[in-house]
Amino acid sequence: MQKGSMADEEPKFEHLGLDPRLLQAVAALGWRRPTLVQAEAIPLALEGKDLLARARTGSGKTGAYALPLLHRLLLLRRGGKEAAVRGLVLVPSKELGRQARDMLRHLTAFCARDIRLADLSGAEDAAAQRPVLMEKPDVVIGTPSRVLAHLQARSLSLQESLEVLVIDEADLLFSFGFEEDLKSLLCYLPKIYQTFVMSATFNEDVQTLKELVLHNPVTLKLQESQLPGPSQLSQFHIQCETEENKFLLLCVLLKLSLVRGKVILFVGSIERCYRLKLFLEQFSIPACVLNSELPVKSRCHIISQFNKGFYDYIIATDEQDLADPEGPPEGKRRKRGGKGSKGEKTRDQEYGVSRGIDFQNVSAVFNFDFPPSVESYIHRAGRTARVDNPGTVLTFVSPAEYPLLANIESALTGDSSETPLRPYQFRMEEVEGFRYRCQDAMRSVTKQAIKEARLREIKEELLNSEKLKTYFEDNPRDWDLLRHDKPLHPAVVKPHLRNVPEYLVPPTLRSIARPFLRKHQRQKRIPPRSNKGQKNPLRSFSSVKRRPRKSATKSKATPSGP
Repeated sequence: MQKGSMADEEPKFEHLGLDPRLLQAVAALGWRRPTLVQAEAIPLALEGKDLLARARTGSGKTGAYALPLLHRLLLLRRGGKEAAVRGLVLVPSKELGRQARDMLRHLTAFCARDIRLADLSGAEDAAAQRPVLMEKPDVVIGTPSRVLAHLQARSLSLQESLEVLVIDEADLLFSFGFEEDLKSLLCYLPKIYQTFVMSATFNEDVQTLKELVLHNPVTLKLQESQLPGPSQLSQFHIQCETEENKFLLLCVLLKLSLVRGKVILFVGSIERCYRLKLFLEQFSIPACVLNSELPVKSRCHIISQFNKGFYDYIIATDEQDLADPEGPPEGKRRKRGGKGSKGEKTRDQEYGVSRGIDFQNVSAVFNFDFPPSVESYIHRAGRTARVDNPGTVLTFVSPAEYPLLANIESALTGDSSETPLRPYQFRMEEVEGFRYRCQDAMRSVTKQAIKEARLREIKEELLNSEKLKTYFEDNPRDWDLLRHDKPLHPAVVKPHLRNVPEYLVPPTLRSIARPFLRKHQRQKRIPPRSNKGQKNPLRSFSSVKRRPRKSATKSKATPSGP
């Protein structure tokens, strides 16, 4: 059975038959109407059917499984059922586990006494989590490996109590190396339970999962377009003949504030992550890094503060995709826990931020390093233009990467002749004045400076541990000590690069450029900025027309419509 369209009348949450306390929580979250996947999935789930749902990123899949799960548990509690673990949510990464836990907490805000949650995906060891499981929470959230460890240690039992199994971001579980863990885990489950499998794509791994855990499911194939349309998501590519041009263009875009709002810059490795951060520090542009070397608590804290508006720029890696660009050999899966290549021994195998994580109010995504696959591009682009907000994706492309760009465009358009990734018009001759500054900054970012920066970052994040939580609760003004975008400064910072002289700003951009001139200062907490309703944050050189010069020494430009 397949469904793919909503009824003529768009339903409201009040029409879905949910518990009143859940409706209160939905109203408190500001959800006015269910999304397409929620409107289709919730009624079927409440009927007790197994679901296999595909919907694009940012479409509300978490709410689609969380609301019927919680409604069923509340009914069981009302019927006098004793406390037991009746819901299990499996996620492929620790960051997604934290996100799912937070969403479930919001939805149980008005029934917290009846529904208790336990997140096993955190950094605590199994011994520290056993007391939580002894209290028999209603819902357990965790990665397959962590849940399996507790089942094998008999600190968690699901054989007699489990009612609902949820597998979130199902297309990632096997690629993250959880195939064997999941198969072993299923042996500890009862014969009968309801299952929800949620995914952004239907690949071979999802089909394997379907055979393993689903029984005559309803398949929902929603949002055939894997990314929002051009009216919501603007996609550009920009050709960079050399590596130096990449850094030059990024410097101009950020230093002249040609891109407004919050930006995620995706790179291909941890080394590149710190190279880019140290490069931006030369120009006094603060940015925080997000990679698998950092402690999980630090990663979740960075995401939380970014969503609250503390930082404008995050440099993120998606090493799970880039560890093996060609993918595993047919019939084989990547094993968990391996040391990987030299220099990557401390990589967290349960790390993942390019997929599933709900970064809020992101104006633009920059693919500074080209994504290794179509799926990687889709998941990266899915960090912006979420729900109804507009967004922009800019991909830096070298000549050798044009065949890969063609593959992405072909996958996104299908039979359509429309080009989804439009060329971003940028006149390089007008920013040549920045080149010597860019070269000066790049010379300062040596391999030794990068190595020292990585070590310093890890040491500082380990010091900013859970042990300081009580102190900061008593001294909230000192919370800025935990900022993640502070300069690392192992490289020599040249003061003259901080400011942009007026003569370097191209005449065509003087009316729209706002050079980043102020020193990096400790910022106060500010509310998150919504990019809803704003125009494309990237301004093209071609969108600014020249005026005739009024004199031989002075020129002025005014913006005009595209």
